[in-house]
Amino acid sequence: MASLRAQGAAGGPRLPALRAQRPAALRLPLPPPLLLLLLLLGAVLSPLDSLAQPLPTPDSLLLEASVPTGQMVENYETNAFHCWMDYKTLMDSIEKDWCDWTKISRPYSDLQHCLEYSAEVFGLGFPNPWAEKIIFETHLIHFSNCSMMQPTFSDPPEDVLLAMIIAPICLIPFLVTLVVWRSKDSEAQA
Repeated sequence: MASLRAQGAAGGPRLPALRAQRPAALRLPLPPPLLLLLLLLGAVLSPLDSLAQPLPTPDSLLLEASVPTGQMVENYETNAFHCWMDYKTLMDSIEKDWCDWTKISRPYSDLQHCLEYSAEVFGLGFPNPWAEKIIFETHLIHFSNCSMMQPTFSDPPEDVLLAMIIAPICLIPFLVTLVVWRSKDSEAQA
């Protein structure tokens, strides 16, 4: 204690000897509420709740090792072809009005859902090359003549246009005069 008093009296730092003895992790002074929060979070969170990766189990290693084989891909291609045939049947029943989204949204969404579900069943990712090929073919066959139809806007008649331009221009000096007049009126009353 005498050395601490001597350092404090000389104008030096008060606690260098005590800080040098603590581990480096504890050298930063943390406010008590922050320490309490960290302790509570450490007690409440389990490793699965936190961002820590769980330890691998034999089952998880088997799942990671299951890479799609050639047979699985062929089965997916067959299943995707059935999705395509169902879609084509639905689209052929529509009277060549394939550019109207309200009419074709159901078959198109069904095709996408079928392809996604099949990919999930066979352990493949989506989109995959086979699904992209089917969707690309769909767009070439059914939607090649569809363009982005947007309404064309034309200019309003000149008298309407002039009225829309002149009205605000005439209102601006009136509003400025009104604001100046009201501010002078409030200054006179004060």
